[in-house]
Amino acid sequence: MIRAVLIDLSGTLHIDDTAIPGAVNALNRLRKTNVLIKFVTNTTKECQRILHERLTKLGFELLPDEIHSSLQAAKALILKRNLKPLLLIAPEAHEDFQNMNYTLEDQPNAVVVGLAPTEFHYDKLNSAFRCLLNGAQLIAIHAGKYYKRKDGLALGPGCFVKGLEYSAQCKAEVVGKPNTSFFLSALGDISPQEAVMIGDDVTDDVEGALKAGLQGILVQTGKYQKGDENKITPPPTAVASSFVEAVETILKNIKE
Repeated sequence: MIRAVLIDLSGTLHIDDTAIPGAVNALNRLRKTNVLIKFVTNTTKECQRILHERLTKLGFELLPDEIHSSLQAAKALILKRNLKPLLLIAPEAHEDFQNMNYTLEDQPNAVVVGLAPTEFHYDKLNSAFRCLLNGAQLIAIHAGKYYKRKDGLALGPGCFVKGLEYSAQCKAEVVGKPNTSFFLSALGDISPQEAVMIGDDVTDDVEGALKAGLQGILVQTGKYQKGDENKITPPPTAVASSFVEAVETILKNIKE
């Protein structure tokens, strides 16, 4: 019995400002069931408001609180620990972190890294390095290897996180996918055995979900590369050509 469906966004429902063909109608079909739907995303390039506006403009029907993002999880962690972070995040994401960005002169006690192409330059990374040498915690909103843009695959924040770990001789705490607690927090009181994750990242989406006790469907869109389904053990619960086929598989199981 499937009671909850967790859905990745970038690469699964859309790529930049283009919806995956058929994804809008497939989501509408899924909404006609009684399953809980949550959009579980590591997207850190934009705040929740901008992300919601982007998706609704593409035709997807969703509420802002249905988006379970690693940005929000990182913000909650900062507040819980009363941290003073140096933020390496995209300008469009700063709205979710108002009054939380500190400079090197403020002696930050945390370095928070998201996908931030404009921030990954020597001076900013060096500031982060110095904070870490002074004892600051390294927090990775996520550590994705790469993601899909219209012009092809692009570097994710993972290599920069690893570089900071190497140079500062520290270990990052990863907040978003594939962190088990991130998946479970999206489910609320629903058992992971009654949930399925749909995503294009075989490691962060599918393997992370499987380790958390969910089923995992890998879609062959976005960052998917041929043979990804053979890179994890156990393998994905199912492999689908796109979100449309993934929904068909779920609807079939619900009816059965």
